[in-house]
Amino acid sequence: MLPMNPKQLRKLMKQINMEELEGVSEVIIRMGDREIIIKNPTVTVIKAMGEKSYQILGGVEEVRELLKIPEEDIRLVMEQAGVDYETAKRALEETKGDIAEAIIRLTEGQ
Repeated sequence: MLPMNPKQLRKLMKQINMEELEGVSEVIIRMGDREIIIKNPTVTVIKAMGEKSYQILGGVEEVRELLKIPEEDIRLVMEQAGVDYETAKRALEETKGDIAEAIIRLTEGQ
């Protein structure tokens, strides 16, 4: 295959309904219990038969495990600490779901 200059490559990509997205700083793929974060990826959109496909190129920067906090835990912390929903949820997230620790943090100094 002969080398192409960037202008020729862009023209060819346009002819086959393919374009590169500019300015993408990160892509986050969320799954049930974790997130995969790709920083500074190259993202290409391919349009075919009325559908769009996204091709993402780049190295995985980070994999985050997501903490699922049951609603009943949030309600219990709300009731015991006398705080609103968001405050209770944030305290549980900060304590990695530890109900007792969340209540203690929220009630210290009251």
